[in-house]
Amino acid sequence: MRKIFTILPIAKVMVCMSLMSCENTVDGVSGDTDDMAKDQYAIAASVTASGNTTNLLLSASSLAEENVSVKGSGLVNDGASQWVFYENKYLYGLTYNQGNAAVTRSYIRTLDGRIRARSGEYSMKRYTTFGIYGKYIITASTGDGPSYKADENGYLPKTLLLSYLDVEAETYKSNDTEQTHFEAENFLGNGEYITLAGIEEFEGKLVSAAVPMGLSQYGAAQESGKWVKPGNEDLVKTESGGSNSSSYKKGELQWTQYPDECYVAMFDDENLSGKVLLHTDKISYACGRNKSRYYQMVWKDSRGDVYVFSPSYAKSMSDVRQQTKLPAGVVRIAAGTKTFDDYYCNIEQLSGGLSFQQSWPVGAGKFLLLMYDRPLTTSGFVANRLAVFDADEKTLQWVGGLPDAEKISGFGTQIYVEDENIYFSVSTVDDYAAIYMIPTRTNALVLQATKSVSTNATTITGLGKLVSGV
Repeated sequence: MRKIFTILPIAKVMVCMSLMSCENTVDGVSGDTDDMAKDQYAIAASVTASGNTTNLLLSASSLAEENVSVKGSGLVNDGASQWVFYENKYLYGLTYNQGNAAVTRSYIRTLDGRIRARSGEYSMKRYTTFGIYGKYIITASTGDGPSYKADENGYLPKTLLLSYLDVEAETYKSNDTEQTHFEAENFLGNGEYITLAGIEEFEGKLVSAAVPMGLSQYGAAQESGKWVKPGNEDLVKTESGGSNSSSYKKGELQWTQYPDECYVAMFDDENLSGKVLLHTDKISYACGRNKSRYYQMVWKDSRGDVYVFSPSYAKSMSDVRQQTKLPAGVVRIAAGTKTFDDYYCNIEQLSGGLSFQQSWPVGAGKFLLLMYDRPLTTSGFVANRLAVFDADEKTLQWVGGLPDAEKISGFGTQIYVEDENIYFSVSTVDDYAAIYMIPTRTNALVLQATKSVSTNATTITGLGKLVSGV
């Protein structure tokens, strides 16, 4: 049986579940074609009831008006890890396999206004970050290299693992199947391997934060421990342990020995050729982290400048030798250049000692920050507040009007910006997920968010514009 949502166009949008037959997409969506053709926005939502989760794509004609007309388009995905809107024409639900049969596929809105699945399906590999470059959606992670590169101990060097989705052509490839291996070992010249965080296009170049991860078994064993800093010998693991994204192997030196530096890698193309490293000691590495997810902190704003944010996550490390002394801050690569300029702003100073987990560009020199509730030097910090950072004015505006922090169970990983308003989803422990609108035109100390769209969804995982006509 197929579960369908029909959305009633009333002031508070409610979702009614009904059952119909068979396929993965819906042909019989309530509402006439003329109304559907006006829809521009796509909302990816999940509903959990009686232990079962249904994943749906919903349509809306507006996000700003009180009377939002929304229709459902049915069961669409096994549960995407991330939704990516490409030029408002294509929507990809990225899902990587982890022992199950989930697939990645893409969607379009046809001329009659309906959202439909395209024919291509892909079994993607694990990824920790992603982004858009040229005609590709690129995902990346770091893993063991090919067996033929093992050293005399049998240790494998770390390799950057990239996958490429050609958006329009609906083709998929990964660099390991192409037998093209991008070395992650000694990427910065200090012996440590790196992972990439975020993928951004900047004046034809591909830029990404190069996050140092410590010494792998392969790196730590090189030249009798050459890359282990004097005094850090005891940081090399004497046995394997940890779990999930914090697991480690005997012989590794887990986490970086250089927490007071930031590197951005700039490449000529998607094949990572022509590598140039940009370095600064004004901020720590440019990456937010939650379990195995590495959040993008390198963003091009609407004027063409690239701002590089550091939450100073290394403050949370357990060993003082791996803790950064630098506050959360931001630096800049100006348009037309290939180096950091003299711009710097201390965000902790603006926020009263708080850092942030995620960031998103929201307009000319402005960025939305998902803030922690307490300093990273304490325990139990939670990302449950929002603020807007103005890079030009070097100011921070807190966002009010949201549910009480203790009731928030999660925020969306994706935002949508239109007419200088930010649209952002919030889930709570005692209510359904909703989309809030945050205005950015005001200079008020506190920006007042208002509920824009109410649903009967448990979570909203994707939000953006998807226009008809492809």
